[in-house]
Amino acid sequence: MHASLVRRQLGGIVPPKIATPSLLSSGSGSSLTPLVNFYSKLPKGPASTVSGGGIKARYFNGKNASGAPVVWTILGIFTFGYAIDYQMHLKHHKNHPH
Repeated sequence: MHASLVRRQLGGIVPPKIATPSLLSSGSGSSLTPLVNFYSKLPKGPASTVSGGGIKARYFNGKNASGAPVVWTILGIFTFGYAIDYQMHLKHHKNHPH
């Protein structure tokens, strides 16, 4: 793959190089004021924990522990498979009458 194609594809993901070493060492950091303001407003400290914890916490851990999701998943897969098998069976009889 060409380097220009990769640069174009990653252009929206990779931020542009704003703070160059020559800009920082020359002492004219006034052009970086908006960048510094942006980063100073970001939250500091550890990330907050996600409440809920997802399916495992809801159905398999704690006082609400249950095997119902597993049973419903098995029944759903069986029903889906049966419906597909039934449709194939009908197509077979439509094309090959006995």
